[in-house]
Amino acid sequence: MARVSGKNSWALFLLILAGIVLGGFIGYLAKDVSVLSWLNFGQDFGIGSADGTGTVRFDLGIMVIHFGLRIKITIASIIGVILSVFLYRKL
Repeated sequence: MARVSGKNSWALFLLILAGIVLGGFIGYLAKDVSVLSWLNFGQDFGIGSADGTGTVRFDLGIMVIHFGLRIKITIASIIGVILSVFLYRKL
């Protein structure tokens, strides 16, 4: 990726990715706490299901490959992205 206004766009990408992961983790930890359970509220979508029945399947004869992708966007992960962009601007 090219440099954007003198800053490294890879650093922005990695910070956003870290914000998503840490926010999702914090939301997962807070789901059982009654005051903070709203952090885990979000939308789950993707290709395939958790048990593997709805995945894209390629049967190659000697090998079967399953592809699936699940994404859950939560309030905590959105907060993590906002904080990571704010942190990037301060760098």
